[in-house]
Amino acid sequence: MRRVTLFLNGSPKNGKVVAVYGTLSDLLSVASSKLGIKATSVYNGKGGLIDDIALIRDDDVLFVCEGEPFIDPQTDSKLPEGLSGSHTDWLTLNVGGRYFTTTRSTLVNKEPDSMLAHMFKDKGVWGNKQDHRGAFLIDRSPEYFEPILNYLRHGQLIVNDGINLLGVLEEARFFGIDSLIEHLEVAIKNSQPPEDHSPISRKEFVRFLLATPTKSELRCQGLNFSGADLSRLDLRYINFKMANLSRCNLAHANLCCANLERADLSGSVLDWANLQGVKMLCSNAEGASLKQCNFEDPSGLKANLEGANLKGVDMEGSQMTGINLRVATLKNAKLKNCNLRGATLAGTDLENCDLSGCDLQEANLRGSNVKGAIFEEMLTPLHMSQSVR
Repeated sequence: MRRVTLFLNGSPKNGKVVAVYGTLSDLLSVASSKLGIKATSVYNGKGGLIDDIALIRDDDVLFVCEGEPFIDPQTDSKLPEGLSGSHTDWLTLNVGGRYFTTTRSTLVNKEPDSMLAHMFKDKGVWGNKQDHRGAFLIDRSPEYFEPILNYLRHGQLIVNDGINLLGVLEEARFFGIDSLIEHLEVAIKNSQPPEDHSPISRKEFVRFLLATPTKSELRCQGLNFSGADLSRLDLRYINFKMANLSRCNLAHANLCCANLERADLSGSVLDWANLQGVKMLCSNAEGASLKQCNFEDPSGLKANLEGANLKGVDMEGSQMTGINLRVATLKNAKLKNCNLRGATLAGTDLENCDLSGCDLQEANLRGSNVKGAIFEEMLTPLHMSQSVR
């Protein structure tokens, strides 16, 4: 039986004496177990690669490596005294189990105030924080450390595909690489996809409608439908709260019990739309067209347009029995031939509003502004008790 002494490549210390038996693969397996590495090749003391177990003699000194070239342990361990604190000597770092070899000057010169510079400016700072191969141990992610090391080498930020820039940024902050932090923040900002504020088209919205069960509430709060053609669609019970529906075509659409609170309907066309029980509190429908709309629900559910901006709207011929227009603005609006029986118009601004031919029986106009309003051809008399004298 032969026995040999095994050392890590380049190291004359911490050797292991083992018995030689079987094949070269058996010896590599034993070396891996004894030295805690994944041994792939064996060299003799002169750097000769051993590729046959028969070449090994009793009491040989062998050096085991993981695929790297042979390192003469005598040359590696005898650095000149003058280089003991030099920034040109080579270092090996074990970062999260992955080895990086670089010079001390790379870690120190570019960012002298960084953590890495303080760690390796002078020898002996880390003391025994080295692994069995003499590499300095750093408990960080090797994937994110590699771009930082390359930046310290050549001053350029280069990140391979699949590496998260946010991870590299956190490592740069940890090591205090200030100049790299600025580069990464800019790169992350530029890599973000631009926000899509484009309006939803009719085709896209119809797809949403078809995919939603009829008993489920479709939530469209705050969405942008600006300029979309939504005419003749069944939009009942949909939540359009704070949505942008400006310049939309909603003619003949069914908006029964839809929530349009604080929605923007300016310039939209809602002619012949079904608006039974609709909620339009504080909505903006300035300049919209609502001709021949039906706000009247036979079940008694009243449409609520309290506080809505209806400046310049055209609501001619609309059925608005019992509608709530309290403190709404209808300045310069056209309400000719509308059915406003029992409507609440208290505090409403009706300045220069055309109410010709309207049915205002039992309507509440208390506190409303009727300056310049037109009340010609009224279907029923307008009693003073309906407004503040």
